[in-house]
Amino acid sequence: MRKVVSRDGTTIAYQQAGDGPPLVLLGGGFRDHTIFNPIVPGLAPYLSTYVYDRRGRGESGDSPAYAVEREIEDLAAVIAEAGGEAAVFGGSSGAILALEAAMADIGITRLVLLEPPYRMPGQQRPPDGFAEHLQSLLDQEKRGAAAEYFLEGMVGFTPEEIATWRAGPMWPANEAVAHTLPYDTAVCGDGRLPVERLARLDVPTLVINSDSTSEWLRVAAEATAAALPNGRQVTLPGVWHKVPAEVLCPAVVEFVTGKRAEA
Repeated sequence: MRKVVSRDGTTIAYQQAGDGPPLVLLGGGFRDHTIFNPIVPGLAPYLSTYVYDRRGRGESGDSPAYAVEREIEDLAAVIAEAGGEAAVFGGSSGAILALEAAMADIGITRLVLLEPPYRMPGQQRPPDGFAEHLQSLLDQEKRGAAAEYFLEGMVGFTPEEIATWRAGPMWPANEAVAHTLPYDTAVCGDGRLPVERLARLDVPTLVINSDSTSEWLRVAAEATAAALPNGRQVTLPGVWHKVPAEVLCPAVVEFVTGKRAEA
């Protein structure tokens, strides 16, 4: 992977593929750049894609003290590698990070957001003291317990869903990056949709949700698009919190380039 140095000196690892208008992709909790391996081949014929490991993950470095502003600077460093301006795709908590970065005016020309996990009024939020307890588990090296706690309190999984997740092939990778879960917790903040701040963001934005996702994520996608002056929401065929590459890629290509991807 190529490396770029963020403003605070942290090294950020990224990969570039394809040719065309630049698109930077960033994932959410538990994920490194490999989450986009199924997607890049469908985008690369039309876009110059940049996927990177968020700090603390994969081949990227980290810093002793975390702040969301440092992650925005990381994204800005990758955008600088892409020529100083780029469209950005963000999934899950990465979608919220992408919005925060766009409001910081770092050269984002378009946004594609997959199910930003905002919590609308009346919906369940993480319990009081969530961030502190999560960090306590990690301080005790209880990585598996921390991952389970995040899935319960932040994602809203039932015990049965957590058990299924833990039995899956991705669980070792989830535990390996459990130390970054406080980062995603900080990115999501109090979970509330920042309506007044988003009303001042005029970046063209496509908000996508799966037709088989949780109801609260669908509502969040609709509310996010409605809060943005240039926002548009679309529901695509998929599964929980995910749209398959063959469906997602044409929608992204058309929104970013204005041209339809060939079938």
